[in-house]
Amino acid sequence: MARFLIVEARFYDHLNDMLVEGARAALSAEGHEVEVLTVPGALEVPGAIALASESGQFDGYVGIGVVIRGETYHFEIVAGESARGIMALTMDGMAIGNGIITVENEEQALERADPERKNKGGEAARAALALLKLQERFAV
Repeated sequence: MARFLIVEARFYDHLNDMLVEGARAALSAEGHEVEVLTVPGALEVPGAIALASESGQFDGYVGIGVVIRGETYHFEIVAGESARGIMALTMDGMAIGNGIITVENEEQALERADPERKNKGGEAARAALALLKLQERFAV
């Protein structure tokens, strides 16, 4: 049994609830322990994962959040930099699933967040599980 930390950018409560539900269900179905940590926004997700990793308490991580395009360039910065931060940690060998969805509108977000539809939270959790298995396979 592994311990996973879901780090959620709590901005759109109803959408985050669905993403976390999907991620938690996927991890629990495999018999893993799950803890949830909330941060203000998607830009804080990679930093929170990096800080939590220093504790040695967790085997894998799932980043959760919703970024909906607005009227300014801020969308591109948040979407790109949160993804870049997670990817940098993953390239350093951490088992992280990226469940930060980036969409044009709330309907697209609902389609992706809902565990009964595209279930991107569950997909991100399964990605973290796959990376953890690779980590174990290639451990020296």
